[in-house]
Amino acid sequence: MAPGSETILSSTPLQVLFYLNSWYFSAFYVAEILMFIYKGVLLPYPRDNLVLDVALLVLFLGLETLRIFYGWKGNLCERSLATSVALFTLLPCAALAVYYLLLQTFVLRLEVILCSVLLCFYALEFLLGLVSVSAFSRSKVY
Repeated sequence: MAPGSETILSSTPLQVLFYLNSWYFSAFYVAEILMFIYKGVLLPYPRDNLVLDVALLVLFLGLETLRIFYGWKGNLCERSLATSVALFTLLPCAALAVYYLLLQTFVLRLEVILCSVLLCFYALEFLLGLVSVSAFSRSKVY
């Protein structure tokens, strides 16, 4: 093949989802911090539960940053390993989103809406990520 004539396998819809999810998660994170301040001040939130929920939120930030970084770079560089790492990191991120949707001490209606939208992002990214990993893996001939 002539230089520059290789087919581009990276997924544009997946890249758009990573971009939108990075902005959405930033807004989600700020909203969660503000809601924890609200719940800590106005609701009878047990201190141990509040500390646990905030610690999980910090863990969520780290995992989501790692996931978006590896997914972004794996998709652009057409690397199945980096994209697979993003897909595997998606599982604990989805578990944390479900925790904030259902299992924390006080769940506000706004949190239900925000977590539901986040889980929709995750479902779409998971499906498109699987398709991308499949395309990247099939194209590599050694």
